Order: sequence, then structure tokens, then C-alpha cells
Amino acid sequence: MNRQEEGEKVKLFGFWASPYVFRVIWALTIKGVEYDYIEEDLENKSVQLLEYNPVHKKVPVLVYRGKPIAESEVILEFIDEAWKDRGDRILPEDPYERAMARFWARFLKDKLSPSIWKWFTTQGQEQEGANEAATEQLLVLEKELHGKRFFAGEKIGFVDLSFGPLSYVIPMYQEITGVKMITEEKFPSLSAWMGNFLSSPVVKDHLPPLDRLRLRLQAIRDAFLNDRVK
Repeated sequence: MNRQEEGEKVKLFGFWASPYVFRVIWALTIKGVEYDYIEEDLENKSVQLLEYNPVHKKVPVLVYRGKPIAESEVILEFIDEAWKDRGDRILPEDPYERAMARFWARFLKDKLSPSIWKWFTTQGQEQEGANEAATEQLLVLEKELHGKRFFAGEKIGFVDLSFGPLSYVIPMYQEITGVKMITEEKFPSLSAWMGNFLSSPVVKDHLPPLDRLRLRLQAIRDAFLNDRVK
């Protein structure tokens, strides 16, 4: 392969457990884009990663024609535009619907994720308070999903990709904590969405090793709880 061909290749720098990396993998799969995947050791980051993402020094980083793009939501939008004539659109065409898709992604980042993470990494009254906050936010999503297979309708879109990791992480959180947050009785639409998302062709063959991930999450929870006891 000559230098020009090497420069044309799409590369993705990632980490096996990162939900943000899997968002990008799913988007590339929707578009049918071939890419080289480079696994990073986050304890010993590569020179390339630090050069490509000197601001945050994090994964994912997508390299397109030799130019890096960082931050998963930014990468998703880039993929949708760079390969707009391939596969399904990730963001809606309608300006209002595009704005709402970004709104829900921001809702996840600013509201829901912090509550769920606090619920997972605490216990006692602190965990109960986080559970109540997360449940209130999940009820908003339940209403938004009502009558739909995916947030985007019949096919996976930007909001689904943003929320996607919750489909396999929340069941692990529930198993590890012994506390049920999402049940079919209370959240029928969200429960159905989780199953639909995980079984979709875009996702089912592109998931992290779940047994290994569960061990990692258990260790993270234990570390948080032990730190609070000290």
C-alpha cells in the first residue's frame, strides 16, 4: 500500500469497554464504512492518539483522510455527512427533528447519565435519591418512545446511537447492585427498545465482551464504595 492509499484509510482509535467508541462503530456499520480499528491502552496512550487528540487525550478518535475527529457525538454527525449517500441517515433531514435529536443527546449527557452513574456507584440513601432522579428522567424517555420501535422511528438514528450503550449497561448495573431500575411493567416502551436495539443487525455483532465488561463494572463499583468507606 502506498502513502496515498494509507492516508485514505479510515481509522478508529478506541478502547474495548468504551460506550462512546461503540456509538461510532455502530454508525460506521450503518453506513457500511470499512475502517481499521486501533485498540488503545488508556494507561499507556499511544503517541498517535495524543497527537490526534491533544485537547482531551481520549477515545474515540476517527481519522479520515489523515485528519482526526474527536468526541463521539461530533463523530456521529461527521459520519452522517461524510457518507450521506450511503446507508440510512443518522440525523433526520427535518431541521426541527435534527434539533430535537441533539436535545435528547444533551439530555442524556447532562441529566440521565449522571443520575444513573450515581445510582450505580453509591448505596443507601444516596443511591435511593439517585434512583428516584433517574426514574423521573426515564419516565420522560418512556413517554417519548411510546408507540415507536426506536427513537428515530422504524430504524436506528442519532438518539438511539447516543442511548444505545444503556441497553446492555443498565441490566449489568441492576445485576451488580441488586436493584431493579427498568422493568417491563414500569417501562414497557424502554424495555422493548432495549431488546430491539440489542437484536438489530447493526448492533448484535458489534458489542463489547459482556462478561469481561461486567467484571470491570463490578470492580469500578467496589472501588467507589471502598473509597466512600475510608
